[in-house]
Amino acid sequence: MSILNVTNLSHGFGDRAIFHDVSFRLLKGEHIGLIGANGEGKSTFMNIITNKLMPDEGKIEWAKNVHVGYLDQHAVLEKGMTIRDVLRSAFSYLFELEEKMNQICDSMGEAQEDELQEMIEELGTIQELLQMHDFYIIDSKVEEIGHALGLDEIGLDMDVTDLSGGQRTKLLLGKLLLEKPDILLLDEPTNYLDVQHIEWLKRYLNEYENAFILISHDIPFLNSVVNIIYHMENQELNRYVGNYDKFLEIYEMKKTQLEAAYKRQQKEIEELEDFVARNKARVSTRNMAMSRQKKLDKMEIIELAKEKPKPEFNFKEARAAGRYIFQTEDLVIGYEDPLSSPLTLSMERGEKIALIGANGIGKTTLLKSILGLIKPLSGKVTLGDYLSIGYFEQEISPGNTSTCLEEIWNEFPGYTQYEVRSALAKCGLTTKHIESQIRVLSGGEQAKVRLCKLINRETNILLLDEPTNHLDIDAKEELKRALTAYKGSILLICHEPEFYDGLVTKVWDCSRWSTKL
Repeated sequence: MSILNVTNLSHGFGDRAIFHDVSFRLLKGEHIGLIGANGEGKSTFMNIITNKLMPDEGKIEWAKNVHVGYLDQHAVLEKGMTIRDVLRSAFSYLFELEEKMNQICDSMGEAQEDELQEMIEELGTIQELLQMHDFYIIDSKVEEIGHALGLDEIGLDMDVTDLSGGQRTKLLLGKLLLEKPDILLLDEPTNYLDVQHIEWLKRYLNEYENAFILISHDIPFLNSVVNIIYHMENQELNRYVGNYDKFLEIYEMKKTQLEAAYKRQQKEIEELEDFVARNKARVSTRNMAMSRQKKLDKMEIIELAKEKPKPEFNFKEARAAGRYIFQTEDLVIGYEDPLSSPLTLSMERGEKIALIGANGIGKTTLLKSILGLIKPLSGKVTLGDYLSIGYFEQEISPGNTSTCLEEIWNEFPGYTQYEVRSALAKCGLTTKHIESQIRVLSGGEQAKVRLCKLINRETNILLLDEPTNHLDIDAKEELKRALTAYKGSILLICHEPEFYDGLVTKVWDCSRWSTKL
């Protein structure tokens, strides 16, 4: 049974086409992985099928009475709302039913006899619906999901605007799971999630009986939870049965076959054109030349897909730093409350260290405290000599209306326009991306702009806060290669062991000194 049918979908932004005449179907029980390079339109597709965006052309048809739940990384959480409030909002439709029930009760005293009977019947129906959907145990269900995702450890009465990126993702995921939708739409749910909760989500999705559509660049995660792949590339959307590894095998085989067919056809075209050119003027061979020309005219030309620009990251290196990058003495990090026990740490020149641990225990706060962006609650940080620091933050500031070109030019005013364009192109961005405002780009394209700033500044120490979030597979592989080749020091926050394994020389588990566990 088909739950969702998308037919003849076309869409673009300005003169930049995203989809052209694509079709898609979602069947009952399918666990779909929606994949493709940064900027191919995966999040745009999600916005179209959830009616947040109107397509230029095409038809989107959902089955009747389907409840769709969408994990949107960019959902707005209002200041003043607590974690508990957001989780309880999953049941807003039930609270509306309760309100309607109360209104009916208030009106019963003035109702006529025939109206009263109708009211009693409606009250009974509402009562049944509330009981069926566990309305009277909502608070215990909120507590249960809060515990499963570790939200109770930070307190369910915490203001949502004080949450870290990972805590925010957990909260949105918790709300979605409490809604119990018929269909789950998940846009990069593992971004910011720690290993423990990725494993929990993996188990949940494997046991999930209904259908879901998942956008992710996390290959081990994709492989373990999906049974259908839809691949977005060059304005097309193609369906493959199996997990990501199976897709890759078939995709590479199809690509090889197409390239072979293309070479054969090009050779045939060359021979036909040569024959026509040599024989069309002779009376004796003119008919044969015309016959071959007709064959050429009718030939369906095989076209190879345009190669996407692959990113190339090469970090500029400053002169060597002193022996120590930083040293801390009884450092206690935090805001109003401490996030750590007193820390006495040191990092030496050439070390590459991964900071790991659950969300909200202070990894980003530690980076910012070392940089001096946040004052420690007590203790001190001593930075080494001759440091040239490069810092990669998790997200760009919202409301940035600069184009990519302006963003890099502001950072490097001495560059010519050619140099700016060249620097962005090396990071895998096309001319259309380069001239677009940063805020309209995908998360992965925005990350590439921030990496462009970083690689073009001479550094000898890199502090990287979740640099792989949103990046597609090619960009992740290239970033790992570039960081492995980098001769400076690296302090890296990352939740992907497959990324930092073989790259770092040490792993610091921040849970060992956190006060939040």
